[in-house]
Amino acid sequence: EGVLGPGAANNSTLGGALIPTVAFGVPGSVVMAVLLGAFIIQVLVPGPPMLIPESQGGHLTLTFSLVWIVVVSNIITVAICFLFLNQLAKITMVRASLVIPFVLLLVYLGGFAENNAFGDLIVVLAFGALGWIMAQLGWPRPPLILGLVLGRLAENSLFLTTDNYGLSWLGFPSVLFLFALILAGTFYPLLKWWLKQKSEPIAELRVAESFTKQNVPVLISELMFSFSVIALMAWALWEARNWGFRPSLFPWTIGFPGLGLGIVQLFLDLRRLLKAKVGARRAVPLARRPPEEARAMKQTAAISGWIIGYFLAIWLLGFSLAIPLTTLLYLRIAGKERWPTTIVATVLAWASFYALFVYALHVPFPRGLMLKSLGL
Repeated sequence: EGVLGPGAANNSTLGGALIPTVAFGVPGSVVMAVLLGAFIIQVLVPGPPMLIPESQGGHLTLTFSLVWIVVVSNIITVAICFLFLNQLAKITMVRASLVIPFVLLLVYLGGFAENNAFGDLIVVLAFGALGWIMAQLGWPRPPLILGLVLGRLAENSLFLTTDNYGLSWLGFPSVLFLFALILAGTFYPLLKWWLKQKSEPIAELRVAESFTKQNVPVLISELMFSFSVIALMAWALWEARNWGFRPSLFPWTIGFPGLGLGIVQLFLDLRRLLKAKVGARRAVPLARRPPEEARAMKQTAAISGWIIGYFLAIWLLGFSLAIPLTTLLYLRIAGKERWPTTIVATVLAWASFYALFVYALHVPFPRGLMLKSLGL
């Protein structure tokens, strides 16, 4: 019951989230943001063209196909769940050591197969690290994904609007209404938090207690991340200073609000850090990290090492040799699996890679750096 309820609710949002995605180009969820990125790759511009028949230059048939896919897929999903629910539930009992090698395989293959470029794997690692840092510091990641997907579309739309209307579009009633919604959504949480702090002042005992839960290094890390966001926005504005009005319009549009919000966040982080230091004088700091936190950090360091090691193996040996080698080593060393299980899983990983990407899709995987130096 704890899985079926949230799962059904999650599936029910697809139809509603599809409407603003197709009609306005505004994704209603993270899944729709990925779909919007697929639209852009296929040179499909969301908006009115998606609601116009093909005879008039639109893609109405594609829109109806999306609707029917959602309907039919939900029916199929329900039927499959009723038939195989007990068996599917057993997937949660699979050991993580058997899942992680296949997850890493799909991550690196997906990153490379997008453009058949090895440099994309570095981008995968960089954004993976950024996502982990944001998760640890409490920064939401969906807005970053939406920004990456919608950035080019927003820039093109801004250019077209400015070319057609100049700056007079800023006074349109619909634009003013959207600006009001953006400002309300941005500053309402801050106002609510400020009123709560004013009506319920934090006692010194609570400050001291919170210090034991959020120590100074964590708060300093949050402060440094906020400062890095400010530095990024300032750098973008500095680079765009001599570009002229039209090229620098989008950096200004994003840079100045981003810089202002970053400064506000930096002020809030600095305020929390000062309160924590004041509470440190009255609190009894932890002599060492709790066992759960130390164990989690050790596991994070271990899996990060395997992720980087997987990348280095691909770089030096290429995909064909790195996949079976790293899978074998991980299952045997980190997972401590038995030899029969290790060999079967390794063969399955390599066979899946070769059958789908090499034999069926003919993806041109490059040779590793070590093999190139040896002339192999």
